[in-house]
Amino acid sequence: MLEKINALKEEITSATASDLKGVEELRIKYLSKKGAISLLMADFRSVPAEQKREVGQKLNELKTLATEKIASLKESFASDGDKEMEEFDLTRTATSLNPGTRHPLSIVKNEMLRIFEGMGFTIAEGPEIEDDWHVFGSLNFPPDHPARDMQDTFFIARNPADILLRTHTSSVQTRVMEKTQPPIRIVCPGRVYRNEAISARAHCFFHQVEGLYIDKNVSFADLRQVLLGFARQMFGPETKIRLRPSYFPFTEPSAEMDISCDICGGKGCAFCKGTGWVEILGCGMVDPNVLEACGIDSKVYSGYAFGMGIERITNLKYKVKDLRMFSENDIRFLREFESAR
Repeated sequence: MLEKINALKEEITSATASDLKGVEELRIKYLSKKGAISLLMADFRSVPAEQKREVGQKLNELKTLATEKIASLKESFASDGDKEMEEFDLTRTATSLNPGTRHPLSIVKNEMLRIFEGMGFTIAEGPEIEDDWHVFGSLNFPPDHPARDMQDTFFIARNPADILLRTHTSSVQTRVMEKTQPPIRIVCPGRVYRNEAISARAHCFFHQVEGLYIDKNVSFADLRQVLLGFARQMFGPETKIRLRPSYFPFTEPSAEMDISCDICGGKGCAFCKGTGWVEILGCGMVDPNVLEACGIDSKVYSGYAFGMGIERITNLKYKVKDLRMFSENDIRFLREFESAR
């Protein structure tokens, strides 16, 4: 066995090749599963016990010698181009790709939801194609309300049932109230549609986050505290709010909420039109008629609701002047938000 090992060692040491094909032939001859060294390994079983240690050591040295010899010959024939090809990752794309970013509306929506989830609200979602009952009837809209006109709402079908694209995510609130008994504490994000002329300040579709809390002894003070907490987490700890009386069919009393302008600090500028305040949302106490329509006893439970446009909040955070930019998919505009990923 030792004579065979020494003879093979001399043969491998003096082996040469004229090209890479010849190197591969040498690898197969000596190192393949049926190569010369593998055959010697198979014969190792018949070596006497007293010689196994010496022979085993010589076999390992022989295999190492052959491996290094093959690698050396292969390296001598490899050109710079061959080396680059060996290191080249063929699974990579042929062209470079610019990394994507999250859409600014998604960035702001996720931040809004994070704030409300921290206050104990859960997320509820519903269909964009709705019926009249969930969008209008259950929310105390009178039959002759302007929102039910074709010029304000996108109707898909009329008579015997009015099917439409929802005009607000309040329809999600009514669906939850129909199936869930209080306490209810939800926020409803989603896309809504209204039949409006598209301009820098308006669009036929936009996005909302609406909130609803129903339980025993819920007060307007609870609503104000939640909205103040949201405003300060969203726009800064120095943010102030004010509530102005308003009207919505589904809340009574109702209010619109302004925040102090974070550009001028409430002193008055062009952005806030010199008032020092910027409107961000509508809110109010849930009308008892809405509770009763959804099967909730208004004598036992009370609640509040609020709703705001995600585009509006995004405008305030990033100073986007044209609503159309949110849906035009201009890569130059989207790249401005790479740092917000």
